[in-house]
Amino acid sequence: MFPFNISEVEISTFLLIGIPGLEHAHTWISIPICLMYLMAILGNCTILFVIRTESSLHKPMYYFLSMLALSDLGLSFSSLPTMLRIFLFNTMGISADACIAQEFFIHGFTDMESSVLLIMSFDRFVAIHNPLRYSSILTSSRVVQIGLAFAIKSILLVLPLPFTLKRLRYCNKILLSHSYCLHQDVMKLACSDNRVNFYYGLFVALCVMSDSVFIAVSYVFILKTVLGIASHEEQVKALNTCVSHICAVLIFYVPIITLAIMHRFVKHRSPLAMILIADGFLLVPPFMNPIVYCIKTQQIRVKVMEKLGLKSK
Repeated sequence: MFPFNISEVEISTFLLIGIPGLEHAHTWISIPICLMYLMAILGNCTILFVIRTESSLHKPMYYFLSMLALSDLGLSFSSLPTMLRIFLFNTMGISADACIAQEFFIHGFTDMESSVLLIMSFDRFVAIHNPLRYSSILTSSRVVQIGLAFAIKSILLVLPLPFTLKRLRYCNKILLSHSYCLHQDVMKLACSDNRVNFYYGLFVALCVMSDSVFIAVSYVFILKTVLGIASHEEQVKALNTCVSHICAVLIFYVPIITLAIMHRFVKHRSPLAMILIADGFLLVPPFMNPIVYCIKTQQIRVKVMEKLGLKSK
């Protein structure tokens, strides 16, 4: 119970939710969630360690993969504390300041991951379209500059979000819709004018979704280049270099697009399905990306096996 009347006093604490109807099983649900988080952290740290220590992997493609791993770690650490508190200890409350800080980091790392996936599509296009000039176009210094530019862009893009939320008053509603804080979710609880938040939040969402459009355009050009290669064997080889990236793009964007479609077009949507997809959005990409890249990228797989003292077939 809160020690104040929420109809009269401005709220400083929100309530997050777990999985409605399965509250009795939250402890059991926490087991796979913990395992996925541990595997995500271990997998992404392994990729960072292998790329850092193996000079043969000091190439643009693997530098961008390092950026993807850092983004995944950021997403994991941003959402990990509140989700574990909910499912392990049934602690639903979160202070307004902590909630606003969390939504900043979640949106920031989401945009950063989207930007990295866009950069990686450009990297694949250059590697296939101009293989002889690949190293001269994407030099190490240029890769660092690109990474820093997109990181700064992600920070500046979401920086206004916590300030626009902080200026709002919250006095009637305290229940959020997920196990973590999102800008649009917190914004809806405000009892003051939130039009600035709505339009700026929409702008941020469109920026993230625009990355998927540019990625699709990149693959149109990649496909056009591949079809221009005379040898069928060379075509297959070129496309195989894109498989890992395509999987990462699908893993990241499918939940986002699914949620957007359900919000917009599905009238009688299941709250349980919405929550599961939303939780999966933060759990699945950090967990699956290291697995995909270790399985589909031979150089990464071989080096990981060597570090573990195993021989890759």
